[in-house]
Amino acid sequence: MAENIISPAGFAALRAEYDQLLGVERPKIVEVVSWAAGNGDRSENGDYIYGRKKMREIDRRLAFLARRLKTARVIDPASQPDKSRVYFGAVITIADEEDNRRTLTILGDDEADAASGRIGWNSPMARALRGAALGDVRNVTLPTGSKAWEVLEIAYPD
Repeated sequence: MAENIISPAGFAALRAEYDQLLGVERPKIVEVVSWAAGNGDRSENGDYIYGRKKMREIDRRLAFLARRLKTARVIDPASQPDKSRVYFGAVITIADEEDNRRTLTILGDDEADAASGRIGWNSPMARALRGAALGDVRNVTLPTGSKAWEVLEIAYPD
C-alpha cells in the first residue's frame, strides 16, 4: 500500500473520526440492532434492517480509516528544511497567463478540499508544482486541458 503523507492536523482529524465512529456511533447502532432483533420477525423490521445497513457502512469506514492511519507518515510543514521551494505543506500563490491568481495549500490527499484551496499531495496540480521555486512556470494538465501557472509566493506555517 502506498504511503499516506499527512499533516499533524490531518492525522488528528482522521484519528478523531475513527475514535468517534468506534466509541460512539457504532455502539449506538449495535444497541438499536440488538433491541430490534429482540422484537421478533427481522424480515419486516425496519429498525433492524436499517441498523444492519448502517453498521456495515460504519465498519467499512472504520476499515478505511484504519488502513489510512496505519500507512500515515506525519510531516509537519513547519519543519520543511528548504522553504524556498514548493514541498508538502506549502501555501503558494500562483497565477495563470491571464493573471488569475489562486492561493493553494498542498496537504495530504485525505485533507484535500478544493473549495477552500487545499489540494492533495498527489493531485495533478500538486505533482506539477512540487519542487518549484519563485518565478518558476509549470504546465499543469487538467481535464479541461493544459495550463501554465507561475509561482508568485511560497510560504510555510510557523
